[in-house]
Amino acid sequence: MGAAPVALILPRFLTRRGRQVEQLVLAWDGQALAYVQARQDTDDRYRVQRFGVLRPEGGKPGDELARQLTTLGLRGKAVRAMLRPAQYQMLQIDAPAVPPEELRKAARWQIREMVNMHVDDLTLDVLKVGDDKVRASGSVFVVAAANAVIRDLMQTAQAARCDVEVIDIQDLAQRNLQSALARRTGGAERAHAAIVMVDDSQALLTICANEELFYTRRIDLGTGFMQAAWGQTLAAANVEADLALTPPGQETDPAQRLVVETQRSLDLWDRTWPMLALDRIGVQAGSRTAELAALLARELGQAVTALDVSAQFPGFEGGSEADRLLCWPLLGVLLRVEGRKL
Repeated sequence: MGAAPVALILPRFLTRRGRQVEQLVLAWDGQALAYVQARQDTDDRYRVQRFGVLRPEGGKPGDELARQLTTLGLRGKAVRAMLRPAQYQMLQIDAPAVPPEELRKAARWQIREMVNMHVDDLTLDVLKVGDDKVRASGSVFVVAAANAVIRDLMQTAQAARCDVEVIDIQDLAQRNLQSALARRTGGAERAHAAIVMVDDSQALLTICANEELFYTRRIDLGTGFMQAAWGQTLAAANVEADLALTPPGQETDPAQRLVVETQRSLDLWDRTWPMLALDRIGVQAGSRTAELAALLARELGQAVTALDVSAQFPGFEGGSEADRLLCWPLLGVLLRVEGRKL
């Protein structure tokens, strides 16, 4: 594989034991715990043994989750955890001119006016923007998660007697998945975008090349987007002015905002990285993936396909559509590679 991904790492919980043949990945957002257990076949192929979503009712969530995990035979395992986009901020700043070992400290000072709480209440990690093979960007991403979110995750894992080895984030899990697909088609060095529905009202857009993350943003679409009818949207140029004054979710066609905001991101990409022409866009929206891909292809004039990872994760089948959508990003954490320095 290429260069190892970097993520939000809590060093005191990280044990560098190399890639494990069998892995368990969890995501806990305070209401639901999604899990994927899989066994590695090759570098980027995992056979999914089980997956699902646990939603504890009554009592302490930790106790209830521990009971449910015990019933599934998952209690007491070493796990990798993933934070959902709502659980952290993803910021981009100019790289501080400091030695690597001082980068986190310098970034903490630099983002103090950009975060939604005091920096002392945040856990931070940093990673370079893009790939120096193309052009040194001089920027870094800063991942900022509330200490309370980290504590809740660790307490939940502790109640289930699970040893959290590392904490990853959904932006990088998504990067791993789209990069793995690009490798399979021989296009890893070219730029490729992914649009994945995070939930009923938000999409996560990432653009990668050379297996590195260059661009990421969340697109708010308004509550009920996934249940809404997506009609014949207008050309992006015709609706952009109207959308500037229209709150998310109140457009004539709910898909208009996604079309326009995606086009804005693609325009910015073309201006920022003209040497990296966008090769394709991949979409994941559960049962509506094909519908959304067709709509975006028509409106954007770009090649848009489904982010289909079924060949790399046999066994990820069945279950409810809602549960599959929650578990889908966790597959990207399975592809995480340890050992790269920030």
